[in-house]
Amino acid sequence: MQNLLPQPSPTLLPVDPEADAALAGVSGVSDDDTAPVGPVGAWADLKAVAGKFPTYSAAWARLGEQAFAAGDPVTAYAYARTGYHRGLDQLRRSGWRGHGPVPWSHAPNRGFLRSVNVLALAADAIGEAEEAARCAQLLRDCDPAAADALTG
Repeated sequence: MQNLLPQPSPTLLPVDPEADAALAGVSGVSDDDTAPVGPVGAWADLKAVAGKFPTYSAAWARLGEQAFAAGDPVTAYAYARTGYHRGLDQLRRSGWRGHGPVPWSHAPNRGFLRSVNVLALAADAIGEAEEAARCAQLLRDCDPAAADALTG
């Protein structure tokens, strides 16, 4: 059976060249890299990027990934929640109404998508099973390719 209702257009967040350049300058961070940031020394640099660009989800997502990888799910949850909310604000300003594609292939969307992923992981780690499931489903609903890239 074919769905005859019009499907929403993909939401594409705007490029932020200055914030992107600042994040790219952090050791161990690559936009195409789906693994968490590696060097512990990156923490201070990531915090500096988040402090200078507080609406930039990608910095918050990377901080969350770093905290999760370091075994601190509570801190990861806080960073990821910030990135998630900053991303929601930007998505809404870009016309997103809570559903529809948010493509992983569009690099500016990745900060939000990474935040949703680490929020799911951290929520699961602290026993918030419903939140973890909701976030995992949101990630898959936004773009199955994001879920595949980030969760393997």
